Amino acid sequence: MSRENVSRWAAALLLTMIAVGCTSDGVIGPEDAPAGVSRAFSIWAPTPEFDTCTPEVHDRYATVGPDGKLYPTWHPPIDPASGCTFGHDHGRDPSGSDLFGDVGPIPFGYANEVLDIHDPANPRHEDHFGHKVEWENDIEMNTGSSVFQISCDVLIKMHQGTHSKDALTNNLHELVFHARCSDGTGLHVTFLTNIGDAGGFESTCNDVRVEVGTPSPVNSPDGGGRRIIPDRSCVDQLILVPDGSESQFRSALRESWQASESIRAENGRRLVSLGPYFNVRFPSRFHNPADPGIIGRPMDVCYEVTETGERARGGVCEEVTAGGTILDIAWNDPRSPFDGADRDTDINSIRISNADGPEVWYTDPFGANGRTEPFPGSIKQWIARIDNDAVTPSGPRIGRNYGGPGTGVHAPN
Repeated sequence: MSRENVSRWAAALLLTMIAVGCTSDGVIGPEDAPAGVSRAFSIWAPTPEFDTCTPEVHDRYATVGPDGKLYPTWHPPIDPASGCTFGHDHGRDPSGSDLFGDVGPIPFGYANEVLDIHDPANPRHEDHFGHKVEWENDIEMNTGSSVFQISCDVLIKMHQGTHSKDALTNNLHELVFHARCSDGTGLHVTFLTNIGDAGGFESTCNDVRVEVGTPSPVNSPDGGGRRIIPDRSCVDQLILVPDGSESQFRSALRESWQASESIRAENGRRLVSLGPYFNVRFPSRFHNPADPGIIGRPMDVCYEVTETGERARGGVCEEVTAGGTILDIAWNDPRSPFDGADRDTDINSIRISNADGPEVWYTDPFGANGRTEPFPGSIKQWIARIDNDAVTPSGPRIGRNYGGPGTGVHAPN
């Protein structure tokens, strides 16, 4: 991919985006957004017991999106200017990515906003906590060949909430994927990816499909891939164990959202194929089929004892309950290890079939119906003019734990 071509695309994009700190007073606000504020802006509120930042401080982390609306964007868990804590994390600071100069701040919720135009009767707006950023520069990719060596810069933003009921039924989640590789592979795409089938998920401990209820929106299209999420059976099988056994927390309390997605032209031709996996250890929820209206909380399980004496033994529960002592740690307490902050992403393959161009496409919010001209409810996508089927770069796993002592991070996160 030509850096000159990327720069032209980036320049056009950045003309419609204002980064944090670009105004004369150093703060982006509604007055800087010609089209007003998005539905995603200013929806966060602090947890009074634990968070010390105000909504006003939080709203300073904003950017103007391609549609001229104001959106929230990445911020650290602790505001560096005041030292106050937000209580949630958005992953790795994207400004360190080699791609940041091309794409600028990521507007959280842009694809969701565009869906309001594409299908106003069936909106899909996600919470603020779930937007997570991951990136790595100069990644040595797997090509399946010792002859071809390819390195890539990759910057990904996924909405992956692991604290609420949302993903138990809803399979539509905003994905932003930027990549630039040494072989010419490259893309800048934003869309709502449909991970697995709507209405339910697959259990972490037995791969069984669990039907939960009606998704929102009700016309959410089924997709490829899987959303693997713990349910009560995982707790009963692997955490509540008899004396002499040790709970298997890492096996029971993990999520893996495995996307299998494509960007397609209007005639159905596949332009891009992506299959990233988004993995989380120690989420703050599990599905409780006995009472679907209530989310199960792993922190509560640490204090649970069955009639026959099974309970959580060893591991993180032992650490936070001091051997069974009731410390009254709530599910959203920063002392709880179940905060959804320990995450990684399997980049997997980046396949492009676009040798005959064009580089700029306009798709609907689901990455489909790609055309060469914009249309109401469309998103501008950039795809390198290349076919890399012969040697497709496939990326490794990247990530880390974004919580822990001193960060103030806690569920919901």
